[in-house]
Amino acid sequence: AKVQLCGAHELDIIIQLIFNKALAEPHYCETYADLVFDLKVAFPQFPARDGCLKKKPVSFKVALLEELFKQFDTALQPQPQADADTVDDVTRQRKGRVCANLKFFGHLFLRQLLSAKVVGSVCRELVLCDGGRSEMPHELALECAVELLMAIGLTLEALPHGQPVVEEVFHRLKTIKGAQGPDGKLIYSKRIQFMIQDLQDARSAGWSKKSFKASAKTKEEIRLDQERDLRQGMLGRTCSGKLVLAGRRPDFLRANTLP
Repeated sequence: AKVQLCGAHELDIIIQLIFNKALAEPHYCETYADLVFDLKVAFPQFPARDGCLKKKPVSFKVALLEELFKQFDTALQPQPQADADTVDDVTRQRKGRVCANLKFFGHLFLRQLLSAKVVGSVCRELVLCDGGRSEMPHELALECAVELLMAIGLTLEALPHGQPVVEEVFHRLKTIKGAQGPDGKLIYSKRIQFMIQDLQDARSAGWSKKSFKASAKTKEEIRLDQERDLRQGMLGRTCSGKLVLAGRRPDFLRANTLP
């Protein structure tokens, strides 16, 4: 990097800028995660922060993790009661920011910037796996857990420290899906139940799911797709997306690592 930093405080500013962009533009989370991957060795280490008991030098990765967990803790904290006129907008904005945070979190894990142990602890926290807790997780936390597992489940389950966590979280989700209140009615909405079911189905299918995301293609690829669609149409079949493996590491890492 050609940018010269004078101290850890300037490193913090750069990381905060990246986070703000990633959370404001979640469709580009993968791009910002790639940027973080490239920057992790681009900047020097700085002396430990004042008051830090461990006196650990501040590297790009250390500062990144500090900001990551600060953002995560802030996102899941109870929010002040909003006015009746703005409550829907505030709720929607909060949901968007929390989901973007977890999406970015997942892409950082896929780029080996977070360990399976760290990610596993977050998954367990989102669905309240701890045996001593009787309360049920908030729908927003459940939605984040489902989206995070859909984004990283394949890779997480392939790791020794990740496989038991995935088993535990899925067992918890199965319980949550059928949880009933005192009135005998299901606690969670149909939307959450369908999200959990989709996640269970994806795992049962080897973490494959249908993708409707358009990507740039060459003219030859477009021509082949059109021919395939015509053949499927002649057979009375409808092409509605293609099956992709969810939660794989990027191609540039997968050649030398687990999936």
